[in-house]
Amino acid sequence: MRVAFGLRAHSGWAALVVVGERHADYIVVDRRRIELVEEVWAKQPYHAAQRLEPEPARHLVSRGIEAARRLALQELRTAVKRERARKNEVAACAVLVANVMPDWSVEEILAVHFRMHKAEGALFRDALAFAANACGLRLVAIPEKLLAMRVEATRSTGVTRRVPKNATALEKPVGPPWGKDQKDAGLAAVLALQED
Repeated sequence: MRVAFGLRAHSGWAALVVVGERHADYIVVDRRRIELVEEVWAKQPYHAAQRLEPEPARHLVSRGIEAARRLALQELRTAVKRERARKNEVAACAVLVANVMPDWSVEEILAVHFRMHKAEGALFRDALAFAANACGLRLVAIPEKLLAMRVEATRSTGVTRRVPKNATALEKPVGPPWGKDQKDAGLAAVLALQED
């Protein structure tokens, strides 16, 4: 079956939902939490670097970014292998993203606390997008704030495949836990399949 990954990032981890198509319906094939850090400080590398001198701060942030990318790639490669073992074809990988962050230097980010939070949020989303590209998956970046609007727009086009109005329809066969992370990642995966 054709499947797509849907990913919603947090500081240090992401929700992964794999959705497939069967008989014109969408089904959840898998869902899990994937880890994007190995050490506690790496959940917030800018916060960890805020009291350091500029060069060590840049180095620590760089280590955090590299580790997140490495772990995201490792997790997505494992997910692709898992789907291939199930005889599924991974058609796309949807990543819920935020607004593009300005091209601030590490020093500029560390100078303003709000920027540190923004940069750390972008770090894990960017690591997931990096991993999707490195795995050769078609990346579908969906602005998180526009997810509901994109779902509604797809439903109103009259596409023959049924797009659920919300993620509750996806949850029924798999049961709890099915929180906002899984709902949003599931709908993102459906949209990625629609755009294929």
